[in-house]
Formats: sequence, structure tokens, C-alpha cells
Amino acid sequence: MSYTSINFKTKKALVEAVRSGKRVTVWEPGPFGSNLENGDVYLEGPHYPEPHRWYARAVVRDGAIVRVK
Repeated sequence: MSYTSINFKTKKALVEAVRSGKRVTVWEPGPFGSNLENGDVYLEGPHYPEPHRWYARAVVRDGAIVRVK
């Protein structure tokens, strides 16, 4: 699981940001975190230590989320 560069409190806020054209990148915590440039990614939020309340699958192109499923 990965996090978004912005700590969105809801999945709806993430979807709205991506639709409005805001550049949202992803990162994976820990020593084995990936630097995803293209492909599908699974997200969770809000960021730790808050309890995760939403999960999403997203498509990343050129390092930024282009679609949330």
C-alpha cells in the first residue's frame, strides 16, 4: 500500500483533486518504498498514525495520479 503526496482525509477529496488537474504523486513508506512512475497503485489514507478510513486503486502516469478507481 502507498500514500499520496497530500494527506487527503477522504477518497472523495483525492478524486476531486485529480479531476481538477492537481498533480498528486505517490510514495511508499519504509526502507523498501518504490518510486512508481507508471502503472497501477493501491492507496490508503489518511496517513499513519491516523487510522486508515479509505482505500483506492489509482493509475499513475509519469509519476502522477491520472485516474482513481
